[in-house]
Amino acid sequence: MASLKIRGKEYTSRLILGTGKYDDLDVMRKAFEAGGTQIVTVAVRRIDLDAVKAGKPSLLDYIDTEKMEILPNTAGCYNADEAVRAAKLGRAAGFSDTVKLEVIGDEKTLLPDTEQLLRATETLVKEGFVVLPYTNDDPIMAKKLEAAGAATVMPLAAPIGSGMGIQNELNIQFIMEAVSVPVIVDAGVGTASDACRAMELGVDGILMNTAVAQAQDPVKMAAAMRDAVVAGRLAFEAGRIPRKPYASASSPTEGVVR
Repeated sequence: MASLKIRGKEYTSRLILGTGKYDDLDVMRKAFEAGGTQIVTVAVRRIDLDAVKAGKPSLLDYIDTEKMEILPNTAGCYNADEAVRAAKLGRAAGFSDTVKLEVIGDEKTLLPDTEQLLRATETLVKEGFVVLPYTNDDPIMAKKLEAAGAATVMPLAAPIGSGMGIQNELNIQFIMEAVSVPVIVDAGVGTASDACRAMELGVDGILMNTAVAQAQDPVKMAAAMRDAVVAGRLAFEAGRIPRKPYASASSPTEGVVR
């Protein structure tokens, strides 16, 4: 299976996991191991950066940084200025220049404010950040984000934490046609079949949190998601047979003596 490539870096895993909503940090650590993820996201605004600098315990202690890369994110930001500030704070605290950019526009749906998102992307790219923006399922906005210098586009498949699965297959396909950067589905996956279906569409990766963290058994769900992502990607690379309305015999009858 081909590797995921983001701005010169290669990852054998196409599954990205979040660090929020786990009831137990040790379970989170085990879920990361079971999922085989190589990238985990951490919300900058939810980490006591002063404590981290002072070497005090935090959830970061449960992430094996020899196997996983920490991807800071700007969750909880509602305008471009807040998001840029959070990204800069994360970099100052020792996180990487790569940032998952979120600018939320509505508290109820948690849908992105794409106008503010584009503005923040433009600013951070100029500041030397590698920007991975969480966006809506609009191919026009995806093209604008790519033009602004985004390293990927990360469209939602359904509202954050909803577990509704892939609600917008056609738009996801339009986005893949519209941009040349990796397309990573972010938000909405509920179970392994959702992850597999997303990968079968041809997306480059999936980022999820709630589906694993809030599962009855997060470790088993992480393992299921790992296998689903691999299966879906392999199926996409293999190329499915075309759909046809009528039967097609598995054993051709041509040449058969009757």
